[in-house]
Amino acid sequence: MWIYMNDCFLSIIENDEQNLMVCALRKEDITRVFPEADVIETSEKEYGYSAIVTRRDVAMTIAKKIMRIDYYNFKDSVKENDRKYIYSDIWSNSLQLRR
Repeated sequence: MWIYMNDCFLSIIENDEQNLMVCALRKEDITRVFPEADVIETSEKEYGYSAIVTRRDVAMTIAKKIMRIDYYNFKDSVKENDRKYIYSDIWSNSLQLRR
Protein backbone atom coordinates (compact mmCIF):
# COMPACT_ATOMS: atom_id res chain seq x y z
CA MET A 1 0.00 0.00 0.00
CA TRP A 2 1.27 3.43 -0.87
CA ILE A 3 0.28 6.26 1.43
CA TYR A 4 0.89 9.86 0.48
CA MET A 5 0.60 12.33 3.36
CA ASN A 6 1.32 16.01 3.11
CA ASP A 7 4.69 15.47 4.83
CA CYS A 8 5.67 11.93 3.86
CA PHE A 9 5.32 9.07 1.40
CA LEU A 10 5.24 5.51 2.72
CA SER A 11 5.08 2.06 1.19
CA ILE A 12 3.64 -0.49 3.59
CA ILE A 13 3.91 -4.21 2.96
CA GLU A 14 3.52 -7.44 4.89
CA ASN A 15 6.39 -8.58 7.06
CA ASP A 16 4.65 -11.38 8.97
CA GLU A 17 1.29 -12.07 10.63
CA GLN A 18 1.89 -9.52 13.40
CA ASN A 19 4.00 -6.88 11.67
CA LEU A 20 4.19 -4.71 8.61
CA MET A 21 7.28 -3.28 6.94
CA VAL A 22 7.08 0.47 6.50
CA CYS A 23 9.39 1.68 3.73
CA ALA A 24 10.35 5.17 2.59
CA LEU A 25 12.74 7.02 0.32
CA ARG A 26 13.60 9.39 3.16
CA LYS A 27 14.24 8.30 6.73
CA GLU A 28 12.29 11.25 8.10
CA ASP A 29 9.18 10.11 6.25
CA ILE A 30 9.05 7.11 8.56
CA THR A 31 10.09 8.93 11.72
CA ARG A 32 7.48 11.68 11.21
CA VAL A 33 4.73 9.07 11.39
CA PHE A 34 6.36 6.43 13.60
CA PRO A 35 8.84 8.32 15.84
CA GLU A 36 9.49 5.26 18.01
CA ALA A 37 10.30 2.98 15.07
CA ASP A 38 13.77 1.53 14.64
CA VAL A 39 14.50 2.74 11.10
CA ILE A 40 17.24 0.93 9.26
CA GLU A 41 18.99 1.91 6.06
CA THR A 42 18.33 -0.66 3.39
CA SER A 43 20.50 0.46 0.49
CA GLU A 44 19.98 -2.81 -1.36
CA LYS A 45 16.21 -2.20 -1.45
CA GLU A 46 14.42 0.19 -3.78
CA TYR A 47 13.20 2.52 -1.01
CA GLY A 48 16.32 2.97 1.10
CA TYR A 49 14.77 2.96 4.57
CA SER A 50 12.47 0.61 6.42
CA ALA A 51 11.08 -0.21 9.84
CA ILE A 52 9.08 -3.11 11.22
CA VAL A 53 5.90 -1.85 12.90
CA THR A 54 3.06 -3.89 14.35
CA ARG A 55 -0.07 -4.02 12.23
CA ARG A 56 -2.01 -2.52 15.10
CA ASP A 57 0.36 0.43 15.48
CA VAL A 58 0.25 1.12 11.74
CA ALA A 59 -3.55 0.98 11.68
CA MET A 60 -4.00 3.13 14.77
CA THR A 61 -1.43 5.71 13.72
CA ILE A 62 -2.81 6.09 10.19
CA ALA A 63 -6.37 6.29 11.57
CA LYS A 64 -5.30 9.10 13.93
CA LYS A 65 -3.72 10.97 11.01
CA ILE A 66 -6.99 10.67 9.09
CA MET A 67 -8.98 11.96 12.05
CA ARG A 68 -6.71 15.04 12.24
CA ILE A 69 -7.14 16.15 8.61
CA ASP A 70 -7.73 19.89 8.75
CA TYR A 71 -7.42 21.02 5.13
CA TYR A 72 -9.79 21.29 2.19
CA ASN A 73 -7.20 20.73 -0.54
CA PHE A 74 -4.49 18.09 -0.12
CA LYS A 75 -2.04 19.54 -2.65
CA ASP A 76 -2.23 22.97 -1.00
CA SER A 77 -1.44 21.39 2.38
CA VAL A 78 1.96 20.12 1.18
CA LYS A 79 4.61 22.57 2.41
CA GLU A 80 7.85 21.12 1.00
CA ASN A 81 8.32 22.43 -2.54
CA ASP A 82 10.01 19.32 -3.92
CA ARG A 83 7.29 17.11 -2.45
CA LYS A 84 4.52 19.40 -3.76
CA TYR A 85 6.00 19.24 -7.27
CA ILE A 86 6.25 15.44 -7.20
CA TYR A 87 2.74 15.00 -5.77
CA SER A 88 1.32 17.34 -8.43
CA ASP A 89 3.02 15.26 -11.09
CA ILE A 90 1.57 12.06 -9.60
CA TRP A 91 -1.89 13.68 -9.56
CA SER A 92 -1.55 14.68 -13.22
CA ASN A 93 -0.47 11.19 -14.21
CA SER A 94 -3.31 9.68 -12.18
CA LEU A 95 -5.85 11.45 -14.35
CA GLN A 96 -5.09 8.81 -16.98
CA LEU A 97 -7.13 6.41 -14.83
CA ARG A 98 -10.31 8.27 -15.74
CA ARG A 99 -12.57 6.46 -18.14
